[in-house]
Amino acid sequence: MPFEVGIKDIIDIVLVALMLYYIYRVMHESRSLNVFVGIMVFILIWLTVSQVLEMRLMGSILDKLVSVGVIGLIVLFQEEIRKFLYTLGAHQQFKPFMKYFTSANTHAKEEDKETIMPIVMACMNLARGKVGALIVIERSTPLDDIVDTGDKIDAAINQRLIENIFFKNSPLHDGAMIISKKRIKAAGCILPVSHNLDIPKELGLRHRAAMGISQESDAIAIVVSEETGRIAIANTGEFRLRLSAEELESILAKEITK
Repeated sequence: MPFEVGIKDIIDIVLVALMLYYIYRVMHESRSLNVFVGIMVFILIWLTVSQVLEMRLMGSILDKLVSVGVIGLIVLFQEEIRKFLYTLGAHQQFKPFMKYFTSANTHAKEEDKETIMPIVMACMNLARGKVGALIVIERSTPLDDIVDTGDKIDAAINQRLIENIFFKNSPLHDGAMIISKKRIKAAGCILPVSHNLDIPKELGLRHRAAMGISQESDAIAIVVSEETGRIAIANTGEFRLRLSAEELESILAKEITK
């Protein structure tokens, strides 16, 4: 019987190719490319032994290893899997569904100038003095686990308070400040650091931490560079660099109210 390739088979091959390409990208960014290659080699050996050579005993052993190995891979790459699921859920086409399911139990996002301007003015003053700062503004993704890594404050957003927290002699100036529900929730928080190789080398640890939290959540991270005094924003895994006060205000007003 001749082998026939239908539309369904072509779609199946394309989907598998796209899945493997995405896995390759994730592994490359997390510097686990050798693990990916090893997994692919093992899968080829498994298919050759069990399907081509039809070696029952060896095939049975490899089948058991594969069933156990799936659980091991989930444990080993839980962060990458979490990132994939977040990226899928954060896609623009799925956001209307997310709003439908979460509108009844999420906090309001309406941010007016009374909320945004103290952040903007504080960042400008910190930039003029070349005082490093990292401010994370929570949106729909809860950051409770990040808040727990720092010192809880739960204070109204205030320009002077922000500047004092990031003052060079302050014990909290090295960590990140978390803003949620129009309040400063915590300071001195620890963020996940991005290992993306595309980040310019001149950007420091604060920028990598800002990129990390923007990749794992929909939060907006504002960075004030201690070396250059320049202001940047990390949002959805992308940087906006060298921002002026007007640009910073515009971005915050646009993105936070989405």
